[in-house]
Amino acid sequence: MSSQPSQPSQPSKYSVRRRPLLALGAAALLVPVAACGGSTDGGASGGGDQRLRAVMAFPPAQAMSPYGDDAVTLSRLSVVEGLTRIDEEGAAKPALATKWQRDGAKGWEFTLRDARFQDGDAVDAEAVVRSLAAAQDASPKPRVLSEVRLTAEAAGKRTVRITTDEADPLLPQRLANPSLAILSQAAYAKGEKGGKVNPAGHATGPYTLTEVNGAVSAKLDRNDTYWGRKAKAPGVDVKFVADGTARANALRTGTADIAEYVPVAQASLLDEKQIHEVPTARTNTLYLNTENGVFADPAVRAAARSAIDSKALVDGVYEGRADTARGLLGPGVPWAADARKEPEGRAKAASKAEVAKTKEIVLATYTNRPELPEVASAVQQQLQARGFTVKQYVRDYAQMEADALAGKYDAFIQARNTLLDTADPVSYLGSDFTCEGSFNIAQLCDKGVDEAVAKAAGADGQDARHAAEMAAEAKILGADAAVPLVHERFVQGFDSGKVDGVALDPMERRLITADTRLR
Repeated sequence: MSSQPSQPSQPSKYSVRRRPLLALGAAALLVPVAACGGSTDGGASGGGDQRLRAVMAFPPAQAMSPYGDDAVTLSRLSVVEGLTRIDEEGAAKPALATKWQRDGAKGWEFTLRDARFQDGDAVDAEAVVRSLAAAQDASPKPRVLSEVRLTAEAAGKRTVRITTDEADPLLPQRLANPSLAILSQAAYAKGEKGGKVNPAGHATGPYTLTEVNGAVSAKLDRNDTYWGRKAKAPGVDVKFVADGTARANALRTGTADIAEYVPVAQASLLDEKQIHEVPTARTNTLYLNTENGVFADPAVRAAARSAIDSKALVDGVYEGRADTARGLLGPGVPWAADARKEPEGRAKAASKAEVAKTKEIVLATYTNRPELPEVASAVQQQLQARGFTVKQYVRDYAQMEADALAGKYDAFIQARNTLLDTADPVSYLGSDFTCEGSFNIAQLCDKGVDEAVAKAAGADGQDARHAAEMAAEAKILGADAAVPLVHERFVQGFDSGKVDGVALDPMERRLITADTRLR
C-alpha cells in the first residue's frame, strides 16, 4: 500500500487536489426538516394515493451533500435539479433554465423559468450564482468541475451569464450534473466558504427530502409547489440497504415496491415481471496503483492486465448479464466501437517468475454492488495463476472511498459510469486519469495522457471530440493504469403489475420520478 500521492510540479487545467472524502457513519443524527413544499396528506396530484417504499444500494456517504456521490442519490429520488437535464441521447434539455445560447468563446447566457424552492424562496439569478459558486469552492470539488472553472453572474433577475476559464462546448450538459443542483440560500452554512450544504427542504425537485436518519433511511414528501408536473405519489419512504440479497428479499416479500440494483444472482429467484434489465455505460474496472508499490512498474501492470479473462467473469459471475470488456467505453457508448484505437506504448509483461518475486498486493473492492466481491475473488484467482500473491480487502464503499483516492490500495475494483458526469466521457477521462484528476484512484500522472485528454476537452464538433476521446483511451490503456473487466448491465427491481413510472435510465441519474406511482 502507498502513502498520500505527490503533486506534479506543474499545474494543469485539471488543477484539483486529490483530497480524501469524508464518509458518514451509520450513527449520524436524525435530521428533521420543515419544508413548506412537502405534503403528507396522501392527496394525489395526477393519481396514486399511496406512498412508495424504496430500498437503495448506497447509504449517504457525505450527509447528503450534493458535492459527492450522494448527489446521484438525490437525483435518482427526484429531489434536486440543475439548470438543465440530460435526455436518453445525452443531449441537454431545459430544467430550471428554459433556454440558453453562446455568448462569446467562453460565455453562455441562460434564461430561468418561473419556479420556487421547496422552502418558498424564488429561483432567481442570484440563487443560481450562489449555488454554482458554492460548488466551485467546495472541498472536495465535484468531479464534474475537475477540468473546468466556471464563474456565474446575474445579468438580470432571470438571466445568468456563465463564463468558463477555457471554451467549454459541454457546459449545458455539465450543468445537468446533480452536483451542480440549484439550492436556496437556507441550504448553505452562513459565513462558511466551501462549507456544509443541506439540500433537505431547499431544492426544487418534485420530491422534498424531509428527514434523513443517518445511513439508515430517509423520507421524501411530494413538493406541491413544484413548477412542473406534480408527483403522482404522496411521498417515498427510503431505506438504505447495502446488502444486495436483502434488497432482493425486500422486493420478494413485498416490503419494498422498488429495489435498486438487484444482484444478478438474485434475478432468477424473482418473478420475471419484477426484473428489468437496463443497458448502461458502466464499466467494471481494475485500477492499478501506478505511483507506489508493485504496480509502479509498467511491466508488472502489463502482467496483471494479461492475466485477466473478461469472458470468464461475464459467464461465471454475471451469468451472462454483462458484456466482455473492449475498452474503457463499452456498449453503453455506442459510437466508441467504431472509433476505438489500439492501446499505445504498452510495456512488455513481466514473466511469471518475475511476478512471483514481487510483494503481496492488496486487492480492494466494496460490498454495495454484490457482484464485486465475487469479481474480486475471480480476479484474485486469475492474478494468482499469473504468479501474484494477493490479499483481498472488502468493505462498504463509504468506508473505503477516502483510502482509495489516497492510493492506499495496490489494486481497486470499481464499477464506474463513464457518462455520469457530463453524459460525455471526457469528464470521466479527466477526473480518473489525469495528474490532477479528482477521482484518480490509479494515481496516474502521465504527460501524454494529460495532453490527450486536454485535446479531447477542447475539441469542437462531435466527430472531432469522439476521435480525440478514443485517442485518450488508447493512451490510458497503453499505460495499463486501468484494466477493463466487464461492461455491466444493471437490474432494477419492481413489479410492473403494481408500480408505474420507474425510470430505466442508462445514465443512472433517474429512478423514481414524478410519474412513479403504485397502481
